[in-house]
Amino acid sequence: CFLSLQKREISNFDYLMYLNTRAGRSYNDYMQYPVFPWVLADYHSETLNLTDCHTFRDLSKPMGAQTVERKQKFIQRFNEVEKDLSAQCHYCTHYSSAIIVASYLVRMEPFTQTFCSLQGGSFDVADRMFHSVKSTWESASRDNMSDVRELTPEFFYLPEFLTNANQIELGCMQDGTVLGDVQLPPWANGDPHKFILLHRQALESDYVSAHLHHWIDLIFGYKQHGSAAVEAVNTYHPYFYGDKTDLNNIKDPLIKSTILGFISNFGQIPKQV
Repeated sequence: CFLSLQKREISNFDYLMYLNTRAGRSYNDYMQYPVFPWVLADYHSETLNLTDCHTFRDLSKPMGAQTVERKQKFIQRFNEVEKDLSAQCHYCTHYSSAIIVASYLVRMEPFTQTFCSLQGGSFDVADRMFHSVKSTWESASRDNMSDVRELTPEFFYLPEFLTNANQIELGCMQDGTVLGDVQLPPWANGDPHKFILLHRQALESDYVSAHLHHWIDLIFGYKQHGSAAVEAVNTYHPYFYGDKTDLNNIKDPLIKSTILGFISNFGQIPKQV
């Protein structure tokens, strides 16, 4: 399959779906939903230039290391944890979880009800809801130390998730903005179909094709854990590595329940492929 990718016999999208499936990710499991990368860093230009390398996200770095300042803060966090503690990591939150998936797709059922269920029966505070592609990128790549989320496949083929066609009352932000359709980058001209078209073109671009293997190493490959992950600033809380935690050897039911709840709520690293 990798050789087919190199020869351009399959698309980058299809290859990522193949990897997700091999790694145990599925549309049927929100806790292990297929994970896709942010591929762009330009959500402010009037025109999207896919021939300019500055248009794109650095695929060789995880979301927590997209800026030098942010990267150093996560390295400092890692180094400040005592060496004998099992929770030494760069990130205590995950790039894909049930709540992240449901928050992205909240404007469509069954995700609307799923999101409310995960939130205890109601929507989140409006300012924390997914309402803008640009602000979400800025949060995940720069501003919020608790946010390192990646994307879902829908960002590359499904314009409907960006519109509030069901007229769901999502609340009102502190600045008075009533949440409705997702705010799109200027280059999309307010058109969800154009956003999806250009976003998919970005995924299949020469730049992403030449650099996508770096991101695959981080999420599915050898930089997923161990010394390579530490060097890449790509380590997560130990409980996120579900296949590394042997629950059968944990006798305390409270500890076992805590670990299962942690994985359920905060996400799980894909199986290494």
